[in-house]
Amino acid sequence: MIYDKIRIIIRKSTLHSRRLDTYSLVFIFYCYLNQKFMRAMGKYIRALRAPFFTASLVSIVLGTAISWENTGNLDVVLLGLTLLAGLSLHAGTNLVNDYFDHKSGCDESNLEFVSPFTGGSRVIQNHILSAKSILTFGLVCFVISSLIGLYLAIKVGWPIFLFGVIGLFSGFFYTAPPIFLVSKGIGEILVGLNFGILMTQGAYFVQTQAFSLEALLASVPVALLIMAVLYINEFPDYTADKQTGKNHLVVRWGREKAVRGYIFLMLLSYPTVAIGVFIKSLPIWTLLAFLTFPLTLKAIKTAQIYFNQPHQLVAANANTIKVHLASGLLLSLGYIISKLI
Repeated sequence: MIYDKIRIIIRKSTLHSRRLDTYSLVFIFYCYLNQKFMRAMGKYIRALRAPFFTASLVSIVLGTAISWENTGNLDVVLLGLTLLAGLSLHAGTNLVNDYFDHKSGCDESNLEFVSPFTGGSRVIQNHILSAKSILTFGLVCFVISSLIGLYLAIKVGWPIFLFGVIGLFSGFFYTAPPIFLVSKGIGEILVGLNFGILMTQGAYFVQTQAFSLEALLASVPVALLIMAVLYINEFPDYTADKQTGKNHLVVRWGREKAVRGYIFLMLLSYPTVAIGVFIKSLPIWTLLAFLTFPLTLKAIKTAQIYFNQPHQLVAANANTIKVHLASGLLLSLGYIISKLI
């Protein structure tokens, strides 16, 4: 499209003046720089795996919705900083894990990955960006998250600092030696803790400077579902992960047995909401989360049939992400409706 405009300008300039005027040259130079910038940005955006940022976004929105329903107050600036800190931490985790999966040979040996859900961003393997630039970019994201987190800790209280330290430690050492947390079989739990419970509770704390049992209970279904997202995405990577020592639960149990764990995570999210409503800890409107149940059943059926066929499993990968996103947003909507009526 840009080149078409340039050709038109050149044609007009040639016809009328036999030379390019200053405006035309400036426009061409601008187009050149803009296209280079956009091309470079596209590479880094791909490396970030931004579609998975919903894992952070959902929990922060939920924690903020609960605080607003409880207190009637909303600090938009603090919410913006919380989102930026959470997304920067998430981005840094994705990038650093890409780097260490490359160093271990995991992503190179992965022939069954289903992009964009598994196998990393592939920007290193496809020679789009260097491994060094990915590591540097990841560390920069961690620094940004740390600085914002430090400001929030000074502003609202030290627990935010503690949450940040836990997030940074588990995000960096998830695949980094010598700790290599994913090899311990606790990767799924760490993801549920960080992207479910701590982010929800952290967002609530930023707004209220207090902890909440209600926020903890509301975060459990979100934590279970983000664990399910990671869990189902481990199925296509099973062979490569097993070869390189990523002994997560799917590797430990094998694909066929591991399907039961996936079903457990997906289905357990619903009774946790129902129990919360029954004991009057959650508003009745949070039962809106049950609207995702048909999609959950569809994802489970796909996993049961295609657990050993990565490219046929892709519908389950996609639908699990949809269930997590929709459930989290419906829980948040439940709190908003509860406040408004």
